[in-house]
Amino acid sequence: MATAAAKRYARAVFELATEEGQVDEWGGRLATVRDLLSDPTVAAVLTNPTIPVSRRIELISDAPHVLDPEATNLARLLIESNRVKQVAGIAEEFETLADAAAGRVRATVTTAVELDLAERDKVAKQLSERLGKEVRMTVVVDKKILGGLTLQYGDHLIDASVATKLQQLRRRLADAS
Repeated sequence: MATAAAKRYARAVFELATEEGQVDEWGGRLATVRDLLSDPTVAAVLTNPTIPVSRRIELISDAPHVLDPEATNLARLLIESNRVKQVAGIAEEFETLADAAAGRVRATVTTAVELDLAERDKVAKQLSERLGKEVRMTVVVDKKILGGLTLQYGDHLIDASVATKLQQLRRRLADAS
């Protein structure tokens, strides 16, 4: 869950990206910055209060092969404002804003077994048709659901798992006796 500060940063980056017509490019930049700043070793150095902020910024600036100039400026801003640890929330919120602007929805499907590509495509297509939007789907395998699936998109959860059906059956049997 993104913090209020992460949401503010994401909105600012999204507005800039929209003005420049570079939403996809900024999405890639944010992912690169997130990957770099989320590395435990890098994060330990960039959040270390015993290292002067100017030196931490130098370290990021000395890596032009990793970040383009815009991404470097964003990383500098996060270091200066002591927001390095919020980069994942910023990237997540940016993706949410970009999806909403493009009429997309992100969904997470949890199954007991791995879905092959054809099954993934079928679920994504059916969900897209139902919602009237493009769906970007992530599949998670969780053997605890036993079978069936759960589907989460936005704040909606559809639970068609065997584990939940068994739980409901237990409750009905307990209530009946």
